This record gives sequence, structure tokens and C-alpha cells, in this order.
Amino acid sequence: MITGTTKLLGVIGYPIAHSLSPVMHNSAIGHLGMDYVYLPLPVKPENLSQAIEGFRAIDLQGFNVTIPHKQAILPLLTEVSAIAHAVGAVNTVWWTGHHWAGTNTDVAGFVAPLKAGERDWSQATAVVLGNGGAARAVVVGCQHLGFANIHVVGRDRQKLHAFQSSWLPGNDSGQTESTCVPVPFIHTWEALPHLLPQADLLVNTTPIGMHPHDRASPLDATLVALLSARITVYDLIYTPRPTQLLHQAQAQGAAALDGLEMLIHQGGAALQLWLQHPAPIEVMRQSLLDYLQL
Repeated sequence: MITGTTKLLGVIGYPIAHSLSPVMHNSAIGHLGMDYVYLPLPVKPENLSQAIEGFRAIDLQGFNVTIPHKQAILPLLTEVSAIAHAVGAVNTVWWTGHHWAGTNTDVAGFVAPLKAGERDWSQATAVVLGNGGAARAVVVGCQHLGFANIHVVGRDRQKLHAFQSSWLPGNDSGQTESTCVPVPFIHTWEALPHLLPQADLLVNTTPIGMHPHDRASPLDATLVALLSARITVYDLIYTPRPTQLLHQAQAQGAAALDGLEMLIHQGGAALQLWLQHPAPIEVMRQSLLDYLQL
């Protein structure tokens, strides 16, 4: 029940009507019996700074950040975590009592299902399809899991070089501890026949295969044939479920993961930060499965 004492949380983006975050967060809040409500907050890019000022005025406790604000919000925050600096994007913000602070829980969301299994990812090889913002979170996640080699594959050579250079020492937008973590290698799509046979993990961060293009896949039949049964294929898309890529992977005997678990666990990490209480992950998962009729 929303009352005069109910505290406010939310998610900003534009557009925002498609967001599933209110479904899982309000289910979790209701389960915990805490006096909060989580709202979708449409914020146009040109209104971002005014919105942040307004949030303080209405005593918003914290909020998630989605497209197109994940990078643009960085200079508007007083405090940004090391992991958010490494990714170059913020997806979770909270009021410290003195200022706005931000972090990135996408990395925690990405690694959660990989850590849930018994597989040791140290010294493994990852191949990441795409070189946008989601790929950055995936690279940081793979670094944290101890992958020895991380290969990023894209279509545009210039964008690939910019992606790689951002991880080199001294570049503030990327990972500066290059002596401790591997800088990702970059490749164009033509390198996939060489890369896939040696991969332990394949991650799709592109929108290829997302609804309504359910039958599309980033890999053609020739490339799919190169997937071994020992590989784990992780598609960040969660509608449809499974995607065409995951259908293909399972037909090859490979393990398959979709983006729903990443969505749930990044949300759980954010909720725990705001409420200072462990998030009910199973409640959040079931609320999304029910809502999506999966």
C-alpha cells in the first residue's frame, strides 16, 4: 500500500515504458514488506540535469539508469565507483545523505549465472559479439572471473580500435590496471571461424535475434557448426526465450544462458544497495516469468 510515508525509487530512461524493472522491484518490495515504491521515470536527454535536481527535491532515494543516460549521467554525480569507471557507464544511483553516487551492477548481473555453476573460468577464453556499452560490462565481468583471453568481435574496425584503446593504461574511461587484467583483443567478424573453436564462452551483446526478429541469429549455419559441446553460449537478449542463437547452441550440445538472469541479478544488486537488505532473487525471477508468460 502506498501511503504518505512511502519512499520513492525508480528507473530513468527514454523511452521507458518497456522497462521490466518496476515489475520485479515492486514484487520484491512487496515481498519484503518495506515502505517503498519503484516507478518508471521518463526523462528526455535534454532534461537529464534538471531531472537529477528534481529528484533531490522530491527526496527520491535512488534510481536505475538505462538508455540513453548511462554515460551522460557520469558528470552529474559526485561519486562514481571504480567498476562504473571501468565500464564507462552508471546504471544505479543512490543518495548518500550528502550527494548522488553511482555504480554499475550490470557486471554483477552478468557474472552471477556464470559463478552459479561449478566451472572454473580462470584461464578460459571468451568471445564477445558486439562492442557497445553492454560489451564493456561483459569485458569487465570476464576480467573479474579471471579469463585469460577476451576477444571482442565487431563490424566497424574504427569503433573496435576505439573500444580497445579505452582499456589501455592511462585512459580514464577504461581499465587502468592492465598489469592485472587482460586488455581485450579486437577482431572483425571475419575472424570468427578462427575464434569460435577455441572459445569457452561466447557472449552475444548485439540486438540480433531480439523480438520481433525472433528467427535472426548473429551466427550463420557455418559458424554454428564450429561451436563445441564444451562452450557456454550466453545471449544477453531475453525475449524471445530462448533466442535463435541459443536454439542453435543447444542443438550443438552447448550450455545456454539468456539475459533474464542478468536482468534479475543486476536488479537484485541495486535493490540490496538501496534497501540495505538482501534481495529476494527468486521472487524477482518468478515475477518476470509470470509477467512475460514464460
